[in-house]
Order: sequence, then structure tokens, then C-alpha cells
Amino acid sequence: MKRIVSGIKPTGTLTLGNYLGAIKQFVKLQQKMTDCEFYLFVADLHAITVRQVPHELRKRILDIAAMYIACGLDKDRTVLYIQSEVMQNVELGYILQSNVYMGELERMTQFKDKTAKNETSITSSLFTYPALMAADIILYDADYVPVGDDQKQHLELTRTIANRFNNHYGDFFTVPEPLIPEVGARIMDLQNPEKKMSKSDSNEKGYITLFDDPATIKRKIKSAVTDSIGIVNYDPKNQRGLANLLTIYASITDRKIEDIVKQYEDSNYKQFKEDLGQAIVDVLQPIQEKYNAIVKSSELQEILNNGREIATNYAFKKMRKCKRKVGLGRK
Repeated sequence: MKRIVSGIKPTGTLTLGNYLGAIKQFVKLQQKMTDCEFYLFVADLHAITVRQVPHELRKRILDIAAMYIACGLDKDRTVLYIQSEVMQNVELGYILQSNVYMGELERMTQFKDKTAKNETSITSSLFTYPALMAADIILYDADYVPVGDDQKQHLELTRTIANRFNNHYGDFFTVPEPLIPEVGARIMDLQNPEKKMSKSDSNEKGYITLFDDPATIKRKIKSAVTDSIGIVNYDPKNQRGLANLLTIYASITDRKIEDIVKQYEDSNYKQFKEDLGQAIVDVLQPIQEKYNAIVKSSELQEILNNGREIATNYAFKKMRKCKRKVGLGRK
């Protein structure tokens, strides 16, 4: 049976971009790839590469786990666990640091962007975290990893590290392949469609959270930037804001962009935005109700406990063999 591994950082509030670009795609993958098993983790260790408020971080960890379940995650086919509760992730992460080069880490986007801006207080963990990210994936022999276009670099480095380890110590780690969603992989900011929708954005009008009420959702869509052309058409070069809204519309309704464009060929932006806002509300309201029912329930704790046990058992056996491969230990 093939295995798919994915994770999401508990930083900031979950947005519509997270749902359309990651969570919904993960759920659809489960429905499509019925012959695969899924490992899904909350990447809390990656979150602390920058300073976090402890009680807020703990809340977001549970929020993410509960939201995945509320969005339709198949609990029977998913190993859902918290990254920091499986210590072998860190153990392998350190070993992989010895199999990745400084130059490769310096080229990684997050570190490169921060140094280019001359930011201070950049932690060493931000520099080395791609090794831990690789460990998150290859420790469980992932065959596939769902990634957006902006995450390809990380997976390519993971593949490089896995191949390098295998070439030196013998075939051991599965080298994962990317799974890239065709629609909804990259949702842009509502106020600045040149940048990705981000939960850390200071302008709240730029993103919709999965916890926003209907009035807030409709208001944010109404204020989303478009253009003065006034024609509903998919043109990412000249109508970036509208193209982003069309991508959201197509992703939230599972329709083709060209069909939506045809629907509004004799309409205007006002009607288009009103319908899009309602479409988002229609999807998010039932999810919010399910989330509220499970986030503080014993069921969530049972799911996470079970996931931790399964992930730990697999990781322990894999690490025992890995350490023997590299010569660690007395036997």
C-alpha cells in the first residue's frame, strides 16, 4: 500500500487559502486514492523556529487537528498525530543535518528571504529546519507528498537528501514524489493578489479565516480588489485580483473557471462577488459546526493518541535500522 504524508504548521489562524490549497486537497486525495494510507501531522516543531506564545500554540495545534476532521478527513484511513510527540522526528532530523550542505540550506526560500531583508534574530533552527522537514517525510517512507508550487523546493531538497543517504549507506529511504493539485494550489491575498494569502498578514481584509462569520466573509469578498475593466474574465496578467477570485470560486464549488466566466458574461463584479461570498459561506458554515462539536471532545484526544502510537511504532523501528546504518550505538 502506498503512503501519503503531509503536515501543516500551527502558526496564525487557518485561512481559506489553507483550506483550498491544502486541507480540501488532502480530503479529495483520500477520496481519489483509495489504495493509499495517509499520515498527517501538525508541525508544531516547525512553528517554534520563531517565538510563539505557548498557550496560543497549544490551542492552534488542536484547532488544526479538529479542523481537518471537520473538513471531511477519513479518520479510519488517517494516522493523525502531533509532530513533537514522536521524538524520532527530531532524532532523524539531526542525522539528516549531517547529510545536507550549508549551501543547500542557504538557498532555501524562507532563510534566503529573511537574510535578504537583513532581518535580525534569525534562529539557527530556521536555517536547519529543512533537514527536519525531510525527516518528517522520509522517516515514514512516504511515497507521495502533496505540495503547492511554492513548496516544490522543500520536497526537492528532501529527495536530494534521501538519495544522498541511500547512495552512501545503501537503499534505505523511500524517495517521495510530489502531488500537486491542479486547482486551488495557490490562493492569493484579497487586497494584494501578487502575494499568497497568508494567516500572518497584518491586513485582515486580505484573508478569510475558517472561523469568520458569514457577514465578515461577505464583507471581505466585497472589498477584494479587482480592476476598472468591469468584465468577468480570467486574465491573470491584466486582471490579477479577479483571476484570484475566480480561482477561489472554482475551488470552493469544484467547478471549471471557464464555466463560471460564462455564467457571468452578461453580469458585473457586484453580483459575482455576492454569489462568491455566499458560496464560501455555504461551505464553511457546516465545517464550523463540525469543528465546534469536536475541538473539545474526547474523540479528538483519542484520535491523536492513536495517531501518536501508530506513528511512534513505525518511527521507532525505522530509526533503529537507520542508526545501525550510520554506525550509531553499541551494536
